[in-house]
Amino acid sequence: MSRKTLPMTDELYRYLLDVSLRESDVQRRLREETAQLPEAGMQLSPEQGQLLGLLVRLMGARRCLEVGTFTGYSTLAVALALPEDGFITACDVSEIWTDIAWRYWQEADVAHKIFLRLAPARDTLDGLLAQDQAGMYDFCFIDADKEGYLDYYERCLRLLRPGGLLAVDNTLWGGRPADPAVNDIDTVAIRDFNRRVRDDARVEMALLPVGDGLTLAWKR
Repeated sequence: MSRKTLPMTDELYRYLLDVSLRESDVQRRLREETAQLPEAGMQLSPEQGQLLGLLVRLMGARRCLEVGTFTGYSTLAVALALPEDGFITACDVSEIWTDIAWRYWQEADVAHKIFLRLAPARDTLDGLLAQDQAGMYDFCFIDADKEGYLDYYERCLRLLRPGGLLAVDNTLWGGRPADPAVNDIDTVAIRDFNRRVRDDARVEMALLPVGDGLTLAWKR
């Protein structure tokens, strides 16, 4: 029994992956290709991807939404967990990164479950709301620009059904939000987001020390 989360040493992290990671060959190769990019730090960790897929399965989710797709690892994890009649709408602005994603989505035979929207996420989310999609989604995942988190959160919360789940990445942000001497724009945005969700009576929430911090918010 432990009163606090164990520190994640490199040795312990390797053990965690060794005894728990179930990753397809396609997922592994996508992750390895992404690791060669200059922006590789934006990549979702494999244990986070596995957790997202498990959550989608547990919920029996069919309609999912993602804000921030990058090279598509999280999208792939969710799409693999969805039933054949399920789908995920993925929002991103980079054709370069999502071209990589499409190759692996097609290879994994899940491309038919993915609707990619190449546009600012606010525009895509506002468009869905304008199409009377409020309350129609089971699961949303946010992993995009940190300054936009509060805007994305509010829009996704409207799009979620009661009992739907919102997952948000990077909410521990390398530990910087805990340091009062660090006040760059992204860190302040994460601090503001974390406080907002903590105090939001519309959701039940937990911040998990998985990857760079993963906040789960269940819509009442």
